[in-house]
Amino acid sequence: MSSDKAETNGPTEEVQLQDIQPGIPPQGQAQHGQYLGQPPQPYPGPSSPQQYPGQPPQQYAGQPPQPYAGQPYAGQPYGLPPGQHPMMAQPGVPGAVMPQAAQWMPMPQAPVGCPPGLEYLLQIDQLLVHQQIELFEVFTNWETQNRYIVKNTMGQQVYYAHEESDTCMRQCCGPQRGFTMHITDNLQQEVIRVVREFKCCAGCTWCAGSDCCAMEVAVEAPVGTVVGYVKQTASVMPPHYDIKDADGNTVLKIRGPVCICQGVCCQWDQDFVVHNNELSGEVGKISKQWSGLLREMYTNADNFGVSFPVDLDVKLKATMLGAVFLIDFMYFEQNQNKNQ
Repeated sequence: MSSDKAETNGPTEEVQLQDIQPGIPPQGQAQHGQYLGQPPQPYPGPSSPQQYPGQPPQQYAGQPPQPYAGQPYAGQPYGLPPGQHPMMAQPGVPGAVMPQAAQWMPMPQAPVGCPPGLEYLLQIDQLLVHQQIELFEVFTNWETQNRYIVKNTMGQQVYYAHEESDTCMRQCCGPQRGFTMHITDNLQQEVIRVVREFKCCAGCTWCAGSDCCAMEVAVEAPVGTVVGYVKQTASVMPPHYDIKDADGNTVLKIRGPVCICQGVCCQWDQDFVVHNNELSGEVGKISKQWSGLLREMYTNADNFGVSFPVDLDVKLKATMLGAVFLIDFMYFEQNQNKNQ
């Protein structure tokens, strides 16, 4: 019987020895750190590089490229994947990206007869005007020149506007000062100019029937060619303006709110409605938008929205943009001056 057992066990031991491969544990036995029934894990080797935080993903032969944060995707514009918002770069935080530069609106094709630079307004029915915060002005109460960014509804920058005025007049006359607003396009060429002359006793709604007491701006596009005017007219309480063409003919009328309120209790938009010349229909609107409590209390930086029909003459659109600066200086540049 012992010889039979030896003959029986002999082939079994040979089969088990043949199943054992170098570097692989026998079947039924777990590797070091592995439980029975768990799939075998490959041994670490030089083909598995170690990954460190903030390090770009390693590439292997034959593996499709894997983009990392900030790298463009195939067929996609430069930036992050759709739906993913960029993070502000912070020290010690891997994967954060720096904010991108301003995105300018592409220059459209200008039709015949369109003033150069106004082709951006052809297919636009709304503009957003954001005044930039001047930190030096906030901390020193020293009146500085205003700067604005004009965008479309897609967030693309259309124009950049910056004020030119006398330093002494800014400190002594405040928002009553005369100014020249230079408006440039994405090629940094001045395409619109808004000019307001200084008038000592102008601004009162009751006395605005006289030319010497009425605030007025002239809009040039291109520079040197007047395309329209925005002139204050007499009224009892709410502000009234006339939008005129280059010949001085009234085309549109602006009617402001009866009470222009700014402060903690007045967090709604201040609407200046644009009507046709007969006041029989609404054409557009200029809205002073609420910018937040801190911004409204401690800065002069305001946000405006301008809406008009898409088929409105581009010269009138540019004149309505000039009306924004006149309204801003007359009614919304005085908050910080009152806090001084």
